[in-house]
Amino acid sequence: MVQIFRSISSLMCAVALLMLGTGMLGTLVSVQLAAAGAQSFAIGVTMAAYYAGLTAGSLYAYKLIARVGHIRAFSALASALSAAALAHVLALDLVLWAVLRLIEGFCMAGLFICIESWLNHQATPRNRGQLLSFYMITLYGAMALGQQLLTLEDPSGTLRFTVTSLLLSVALLPVALTRVAPPVLPDIRSFGYRRLYEASPLGVVGTVISGLVSGAIYGMAPVYATRLNFGDAGTALFMTVIILGGMLLQWPLGKLSDLFDRRTVIIGLSAALALTSAAMAAAAGLPSQWPLFAVSLLFGGLAFTLYPVCIAHTNDHIDGADLVAASGGLILAFSVGATVGPLAASGTMSAIGPSGLFAFTGACALGAMVLGLWRTRMRPPPPAEAQGPFRALPNTTPVIAPLDPRGEESQGSLKLD
Repeated sequence: MVQIFRSISSLMCAVALLMLGTGMLGTLVSVQLAAAGAQSFAIGVTMAAYYAGLTAGSLYAYKLIARVGHIRAFSALASALSAAALAHVLALDLVLWAVLRLIEGFCMAGLFICIESWLNHQATPRNRGQLLSFYMITLYGAMALGQQLLTLEDPSGTLRFTVTSLLLSVALLPVALTRVAPPVLPDIRSFGYRRLYEASPLGVVGTVISGLVSGAIYGMAPVYATRLNFGDAGTALFMTVIILGGMLLQWPLGKLSDLFDRRTVIIGLSAALALTSAAMAAAAGLPSQWPLFAVSLLFGGLAFTLYPVCIAHTNDHIDGADLVAASGGLILAFSVGATVGPLAASGTMSAIGPSGLFAFTGACALGAMVLGLWRTRMRPPPPAEAQGPFRALPNTTPVIAPLDPRGEESQGSLKLD
């Protein structure tokens, strides 16, 4: 295991620095706009721009990487991301910030493609699962820790953006100085959404719903905390707890889906998420914030586990040779949901107040639950021996799909249409 970690240590250092910076950046943008009195829907549009850029980058950034190579592309994208983060200090303008978030999302997608291509290049049948675990822990652990940078004292309003820019600039150094040979980009062949839906309607729609929920949380939860006067420290803790809940509870909750019909687990997760969303809204009215933070841990775990369980359920109905292509398609479906999530949640918040965020997540969860109940009546579950093992998978770009050990049979190509 030590040897495996050494082989990817420079990449994991870059990932940690990137996620420290971008983990705070998204929250900081939401907080700054909310503190400036921007309307919830306007903030939602700005936050949705990031996911729109991430989706576009997942589809098109690989062309830049293929043209100039991984190290040059990584350096250019990290520099552009750093400059965009720092450009927020020029003016607090909704249009400017939306454009910057779009650029930041595109750059992050390209950086993820570079990193995940390298990880795929280092992967073997023996270490693929361990590499994915290291990546997941680094990714979400650094994102959670990055929220605490929001507590930096910043009377001028520029320090935290400057720190973010510095972290993103330094992130290119481990990659620029690496001695690891640059990989060949995986060629991911397309798997049509009609085929995906025919294979697993619940898996595809559930993936989109999980994107709606995740996009709403990352984009609008800081606005919710700001509207309720949590302060910077309270908002940072609130976001950290939600992200840590997602990281810590994915594996135990996901492993339940190996023991039962995954549709039953999706129904249970969705029902629990709906109840927890109601509890989050109710806890906001209590005099102490600690009950809300306690519920937030479970809320994050339920919200962020829905995606990998839906992926696993879809894979149970896909031939082994198509698992990589299907997973790549589902990640793009998640990104589309994540783009719409901040828009829809912000509209609900504008209509009924800050608790509209959890009204939205609760409604999404109820939708997934109803769909799951309907699908259990439409066809029997797959045989137990046909149900593959659960594996948590980050929702970054389709290039992460070949690292999934379930797709060892299908390490062929995946072309992004």
